[in-house]
Amino acid sequence: MQRTKVKDLLKGAEVGKEVLLKGWVRTKRGNKYLSFIAVNDGSTINNLQVVADAERFSEEALKDVTTGAAISVVGELVASQGKGQAFEVQATSIEVVGKADPETYPLQKKAHSLEFLREIAHLRFRTNTFGAVFRVRNSLAFAVHRFFNEKGFVYMHTPIITASDAEGAGEMFRVTTLDPVNPPLTENGQVNYEEDFFGKATNLTVSGQLEGELAAMAFSDIYTFGPTFRAENSNTTRHLAEFWMIEPEMAFYDLKMNADLAEEFIKYIIRYALEHNREDIEFLGQRLAEEDKSKPQHERQEMTLLEKLEFVVNNDFERVTYTEAIDILVNSNHYKKKKFQYEVNWGVDLQSEHERYLVEKHFKKPVIVTDYPKDIKAFYMRLNDDGKTVAAMDILAPGIGEIVGGSQREERIDILVERMKGVGIHEEDLWWYLDTRRFGGCPHAGFGLGFERMVQFVTGMGNIRDVIPFPRTPQNAEF
Repeated sequence: MQRTKVKDLLKGAEVGKEVLLKGWVRTKRGNKYLSFIAVNDGSTINNLQVVADAERFSEEALKDVTTGAAISVVGELVASQGKGQAFEVQATSIEVVGKADPETYPLQKKAHSLEFLREIAHLRFRTNTFGAVFRVRNSLAFAVHRFFNEKGFVYMHTPIITASDAEGAGEMFRVTTLDPVNPPLTENGQVNYEEDFFGKATNLTVSGQLEGELAAMAFSDIYTFGPTFRAENSNTTRHLAEFWMIEPEMAFYDLKMNADLAEEFIKYIIRYALEHNREDIEFLGQRLAEEDKSKPQHERQEMTLLEKLEFVVNNDFERVTYTEAIDILVNSNHYKKKKFQYEVNWGVDLQSEHERYLVEKHFKKPVIVTDYPKDIKAFYMRLNDDGKTVAAMDILAPGIGEIVGGSQREERIDILVERMKGVGIHEEDLWWYLDTRRFGGCPHAGFGLGFERMVQFVTGMGNIRDVIPFPRTPQNAEF
């Protein structure tokens, strides 16, 4: 007999038929006549109740059917007599596939803190919260590929090991096969990377953008979706050392076209999750509402999770320049009452508190900020005619601040070389990048979306460590 998923059984199409169900026990309760076993196989947030009649199943036969155990059940799917579920399985056989000692199994019926669940990340998928989070993550990932595929983009795999630092930030993980205790040294006493595996210093990538630009100069529209790494010693709720980035690059695009695509993309993948994971999002929304009750009134969400997501999908994003954003912040009561921790003036990089004020307090919707000062943005962003700003854009979302960063890329080789010199990048290190400006270069643009931040936004989870299966953070590479 072929196994049927819980999600499909709960649709009721198999009522009256003998079915095979496999999954893990969430709870077991009963009386001297009947045992009620809640089974979940991860296909849905809902459990399926298995009813075991005491005349068929002795107490001894069910002794190993405990919370956490894996079981295989054969029985008839019937309309449920009890409240809370439409269907249940009247069991004719129950086999314990894998036992779980109730004395040591760490997931019990009581609520567990998210901090505790991070310590047992190998088991946290079995909870309702993390089951919902990772089903939503799965749908969002699928929607990413579907969106770009429908638009004719080419999916490009860019290197994970690289010799370039796309962001110029220098916070990279070194990749080497050299002896860590006695590495070969040059005459100057520095590590001699010419003797390393690749013959030069290499790192884990912080971005696939530069290589993506190369491909866009042939395919017009490409995207990357892969792991990126940043050795930033940060323990905030917004940072990971290993995370996933979506980075499209489009030839013949300007900044406005770039912003339009990013807005359309965000709405598309959120809409997909709403259509395919509504029960999961409703559950996570209820969880968020309960969490909110313990907060002061001014810190509580103005909209439910579902309302927030539908609001984003159904409304145009606000668009302002960086200069206009600074004016709004400086003229705000928040600034005048010195409620911002970080200074606000033209030329500063907007902090999360500034971004969230613009989104949550002033506009009350997602915001696209454009035309940032060149000195706080990367060398590859196109210099505007004013000579002070670049054609950059950030999309700011409620709850987490920046969710997308992008720009029109600098296609003019002379200006690009000057910008590289200004940040200490040698022409010979990026000769291949400059070649795309020498040979058939054209205006082009792209953006990067941090996938975990998008998952955070859609699930309402407060900590980015709770939306990636196994978080990598300072002093933590468990599992």
